Amino acid sequence: MPSGVLLGKLRDFDAYPKTLEDFRVKTYSGAAVTIISGAFMFILFCMELNYYLTTEIQPELFVDTSKGQKLKINIDVTFPKVGCSFLGLDAMDVSGEQQLDIDHNIFKQRLDASGELVTEPPVKEELGDNSENMIKLAGEKLDPNRCESCYGAESEELKDAYRKKGWAFNNAMDIEQCKRDGWIDKIEEQKNEGCRIYGYIEVNKFNMSHTVNHLSFGTDYPGQVNPLDLLTQIAKSDSMMFQYFVKIVPTSYVRINGEMLETNQYSVTKHQKVVTSGILGEQGLPGMFVTYELSPMLVKYTEKNRSFTHFLTGVCAIVGGVFTVAGLIDSMIYHSTNVLKSKIDLGKST
Repeated sequence: MPSGVLLGKLRDFDAYPKTLEDFRVKTYSGAAVTIISGAFMFILFCMELNYYLTTEIQPELFVDTSKGQKLKINIDVTFPKVGCSFLGLDAMDVSGEQQLDIDHNIFKQRLDASGELVTEPPVKEELGDNSENMIKLAGEKLDPNRCESCYGAESEELKDAYRKKGWAFNNAMDIEQCKRDGWIDKIEEQKNEGCRIYGYIEVNKFNMSHTVNHLSFGTDYPGQVNPLDLLTQIAKSDSMMFQYFVKIVPTSYVRINGEMLETNQYSVTKHQKVVTSGILGEQGLPGMFVTYELSPMLVKYTEKNRSFTHFLTGVCAIVGGVFTVAGLIDSMIYHSTNVLKSKIDLGKST
């Protein structure tokens, strides 16, 4: 087959036939449609490019098998009406283990009446291993004239310490504090007696209004939302109990470089009530209580790069779609204008 005939057959496959330049008509409406469609095409291209450059987060759900790990609780709460000396932090885990009046890694910053920070730095009690010093002191002979504590509460302080430790208070005869304040003599004198307690006591009422600046469990990850952050609760009366029931979901976050971050996210339900001892009050203690429960499920987030072929397909769809729609609009405007112009000319001629 001659080459000219072959090229002619090949030309028949052209899906984009061209018209002669002399038969092309350029209009103002076509120019306007071209400019508008070009701007629209550029905006869609920028949006598609931005979508391609952002990291994709793929969520997955698993059963949590990582037990026995420590749970780090980050807390930052402001009580504008309660002084630092009256505030204590207690914690109890699901096994019943209690930590009373926690000081380690906890700071207390004083605020004045207007809520401004007092100039002195936050107070932090350093906890260390003083076992060697305690052993040394225990072996030294005690000064019989020394003062173990204040206000006549020597043995009471010791007994309170034993109660906090959960130890039995035995062999009081051998304890120097109990001998010096006459507690042993009282036991001997009253060992066959009974006791009646009556009267009244006065306790402080606290305004437990507070602002939760930050509360999270573990290390923050990108896009994390903590429901209690910047939450303000105003106590409508004294001696109110604020309860937060928190559901903690263990979370793993895998970065694009393969680094894994073990953390947690949570949801919360809030409740508040008055706990005064009157008829309208309920049983309980005034304060802020956070009750948390760990979910048996684990959420895993994985960062991934978006597909370049998906980006290329999107760009082609944008260009082709906008071009086709713009062509249809231009054709409709052009033919409508010609029909309208023909009717106007026909009306003039008649």
